[in-house]
Amino acid sequence: MHQFSLCFVKVKKDCLKFINSQETKADKFKNKEKMIKSFLIPLCFWINKKAEKKRPYFIGLAGGQGTGKTTISSLIRIILTKYFKLNVFRISIDDFYKTRKERKNLSKRVHPMLITRGVPGTHDINLMLNFFRKSKSKQFKRLKLPKFNKALDDRLDKKKWYDLKKRPQVIIFEGWCVGAKPEKDNTLKKTINSIEKAKDRKQIWRKYVNHQLKTKYKNLYSQLNCLIYLKAKNFSLLQKWRLKQERKLWVKSKVKSKIMSRGDVINFMQTYQRITQNMFRYMPKYASIIFNLNSNHQIKSAVYKTK
Repeated sequence: MHQFSLCFVKVKKDCLKFINSQETKADKFKNKEKMIKSFLIPLCFWINKKAEKKRPYFIGLAGGQGTGKTTISSLIRIILTKYFKLNVFRISIDDFYKTRKERKNLSKRVHPMLITRGVPGTHDINLMLNFFRKSKSKQFKRLKLPKFNKALDDRLDKKKWYDLKKRPQVIIFEGWCVGAKPEKDNTLKKTINSIEKAKDRKQIWRKYVNHQLKTKYKNLYSQLNCLIYLKAKNFSLLQKWRLKQERKLWVKSKVKSKIMSRGDVINFMQTYQRITQNMFRYMPKYASIIFNLNSNHQIKSAVYKTK
């Protein structure tokens, strides 16, 4: 425990500075210090121990919409860098979304719903697999990795991409569907919301997405060394948090045209619902670490499944 206290003293300033940068006047974080002291610092000691044996150490961080994946993964990076002196790279699966033009072509070729970013099949899987492969290479060469702008709903120009000059010791790969598993084919038949009922009567979209999870995404996720899951209580809470996230994006964005309305967010999240609810059921069984979140968006407990 003494080590945790020393660590907190060293990282407190940088962590709180980052949290403050994520806040708006209407949306303030609560119990910041408790989250860092009680949950994130012990997690980083656990990661550091694991990372000594495996370089680079790939961490998957999953959680539904608005659970705080970006904030938590960024704080983990700060602690590992500042206290443990590790070279840490953090990237979101969202950064690997196909361009709007590519999704438009996919929607014409397979199903109109694939114009909407989010589900497996709307990412550039080859870019992700290439990133994993090159990061593991002992002959590491400089890597340029994409950045996606949600306000524009498109990939940024290559000049603004991540520039990875040195092989990281720890890689944090975060995203809502990181580690997701496919459903059994017979469960795909029943629609679970109005979007599926209205737009996917023949199950073409559902079957396509599920096939991606069975094949290429399974290959990708199998390369993760550990999986951390941020578990919310239910899907309606995620909708509430996602709406809050969109309001924050509106406040901070210069381009308002692509920011979603309340109705847009509800419809958008219906495309995430099937996989998210499936993850509620099985992720606690096989994730390495589960952070249980309360209805106030705070970590209330941690369960370590892997010693």
